[in-house]
Amino acid sequence: MPVLVEAGWGGLVQYPWSITWKDITPRVDMVQGITITRGASDELSETQPGTCSMTLDNLDGWLTPGNPASGYAPFVRRNAPIRVSQAVIPTRVGAAPWPLAQLGDDFDDGRIDPVLWPNSYGGATEVGGRARVPCTPGQYAAYQTARQWTLTGSQLTVKLVTLPGANGSSEALASTMINSLTPGTRIGWSYNAATGQLRAVSEVGYFDGAATALPYSGIDHLWLRIRQTGGFVIWETSGDGWAWTVRRTLATPAWVATDLVQVELVTSRTGGTGDYAEWDLAGAMVYPRFWGVVNEWPVSWSGLTSSVSITATDLFKWLNKQPALRSMLGMEVLTRETLSGDYTYLGAYFPLSEAAGSTAAGDVAGRFALGALALTQVGSGGSLEFGTDGVPETGETGVTMTPASASAGKYLVADMGPGFAADSIWLPQYQVWFRTSTPSRVLLGLHDPGLDHQTVLALNGSGVLVVESTETGPPVSVTTTATGNLADGQWHHLVYDQSAKRIYVDGAAVGGMLAAWSATDYSTLYVGGYRGGRIFDGQIAHVSIHLGTGPFGPLYAATYDAINGFAGEPADWRVERLARYAGLSSVTIHGTTHDAMASQGPGGSSVVARLREVESTESGKLYAERDYYGLAYQSRDLRFNPDAAGEAFTIQYADLETGSVELSDDDQKMCNQVEASRPGGATQTVQASESILAFGVYPDSMNLIKTTDLSVLDAAMWRVMRYANPLPELREVPIKAMSMPQYLDILDADISSYFTVYDLPAQALATELRVTVEGYTETLKEQEHDIQFRTSESSRDSVWVLGDPVYGVLGVTTRLAY
Repeated sequence: MPVLVEAGWGGLVQYPWSITWKDITPRVDMVQGITITRGASDELSETQPGTCSMTLDNLDGWLTPGNPASGYAPFVRRNAPIRVSQAVIPTRVGAAPWPLAQLGDDFDDGRIDPVLWPNSYGGATEVGGRARVPCTPGQYAAYQTARQWTLTGSQLTVKLVTLPGANGSSEALASTMINSLTPGTRIGWSYNAATGQLRAVSEVGYFDGAATALPYSGIDHLWLRIRQTGGFVIWETSGDGWAWTVRRTLATPAWVATDLVQVELVTSRTGGTGDYAEWDLAGAMVYPRFWGVVNEWPVSWSGLTSSVSITATDLFKWLNKQPALRSMLGMEVLTRETLSGDYTYLGAYFPLSEAAGSTAAGDVAGRFALGALALTQVGSGGSLEFGTDGVPETGETGVTMTPASASAGKYLVADMGPGFAADSIWLPQYQVWFRTSTPSRVLLGLHDPGLDHQTVLALNGSGVLVVESTETGPPVSVTTTATGNLADGQWHHLVYDQSAKRIYVDGAAVGGMLAAWSATDYSTLYVGGYRGGRIFDGQIAHVSIHLGTGPFGPLYAATYDAINGFAGEPADWRVERLARYAGLSSVTIHGTTHDAMASQGPGGSSVVARLREVESTESGKLYAERDYYGLAYQSRDLRFNPDAAGEAFTIQYADLETGSVELSDDDQKMCNQVEASRPGGATQTVQASESILAFGVYPDSMNLIKTTDLSVLDAAMWRVMRYANPLPELREVPIKAMSMPQYLDILDADISSYFTVYDLPAQALATELRVTVEGYTETLKEQEHDIQFRTSESSRDSVWVLGDPVYGVLGVTTRLAY
């Protein structure tokens, strides 16, 4: 079965959907093979960064970093994306006619298979592991099967790897067709180099006026599939052969049910200069094994032979590189724009959290080269101090302003620079946190060089927010909002969404609509005063401005909940939030049990550390996906009550073909006394007295970010119930996978999958044992695939089900779920 190794030359792992992948499989030394390690050593250990190692041929020097003559230059560099898949080629079973899903060819033997493609014509050949079909002016050429296949309930899959060029022709086609018995009646995919379109066609008389036409994408349309199911023919494309997108659905033509069909990989062109198209991996079922980035490209020589032995690491390398997090409030400001479906981005963010003694505050958004908010004296007297009280619970400081009077003291002024000024044509959204007991003062203001455009957010004499504005020069107009008195000595969160013309205070919209105006050429920002007057008296923190089309106010207003660290949100929400802080747009959540999370406190720790806190608190599993650059989180209930219906596979002990299977019975996992606590909560102890009497004390401690003492107690009891007296278990199960008839099921097995080893030797405690996958190490070689599964004992995750004949046996399977 062929291995598929692809490099994303020039791609950015932050945007995996935009990577164009190039097949480098022929370079892989398959004698040494590819080694992939994934998951954890056991269920009580954290999953480790997944790794992938292989040696690549570098005789042409193309994998030498910095080599300008390389066809991959300049992208042979650290953190180049790489992915590895196992492509399983189907085999024909029984006599013809065969379902199309059994039409499989990897085109790797240097000859056209006379059984699969007996009618090939026009100079079609097999070159370099691909089906090469000439695209010659005025001629047709094709790989072509006999009429011995059926499409009903089946499918045809192929990878279109090399496209013909237009080369001066008005039409240059590379088509994957399924032909009926009637000439010109057929369905398939057709690419036209002259138009750059890929068409999903169902033709009669070689014509389909209702074809679906797609602008061809080398990223999204690399793989093509046609399948028939449930009364419909479905056309699909894929970038990896694993995840498919439906492009067209059509009621099944009548001939599909009656005709023996013929497959053609066919080319033609009307004129211009000839070239060719290439197809590969017909019928392949693709199983992703690894997705990550290459750590380095070390070139070595043996005589004149050159090779590169690489190690790649999965998503956790990227996560581990992330800087320490700011407070949740700060991270919400920095990443809120990713939640907006509109074009909106963070233009400026001044947390005002500089240390005591500072005289200026910097922008951390980093989009423009903004000047610092510099301390500016107006009149004489007054003070402005950094490093003082900030928004509660965030762990970040703010500035305290104490003016001598409304017109004498210190405030902050910044030159926003030409970049911000040019982009401020968008409608901004402003945010500021503040606390004051003094009305008639300014929170912030902006203007252009000529004062033609001005925006000022201030409190009037009653402490009510007013918005002062002009876009035609002085004087400014004043709009009084309905905020009520905000000069009440309490911290307030203010959002002004200029796109939606709305004000939000402490997370809630304030009634009434404001006037709309543009914000052209804003170049100067004032914080805590405006143009020499109305100097603020109190604390200010977290000033930010988003620019875009909006509206953004409702999303931005939700930042107010960060004041309590989003305490009470479920664990899956917390995982997704933390992933967003690291720049990951989505997380795959498995399972349904997600307890409420407490605040994770101030910033300072890494995103991985925060994610691990959630994982350990919830007895969940966090790991990198193997089919794309993404994160997965499993809740604990995913493992509850493993049974035969959900097994990945079963395997006979004799089929393991190894002498290294071992049944372990030690105290490595034993735990019969747990001391558990939560921030601000009780410290509680749970113990299993019978286990302590028999084995002595095996203590453990748990500090969980739960919201209640009862949930902490539940977690502690769950730990003790499972490990007070662990049963013997198989901790490693080695399998020579490719030789097994259940190979596809074995490939599907991943972290938290479970399987049964049966017909164990007579000396075992039972004839069969069910195990849960915690991780694995696999080696892929030419026609060999060995997987060493690291496993745990599955019955440990069984929970009580009232009245169930298996999980409701009193005193035997009455472990309470947590």
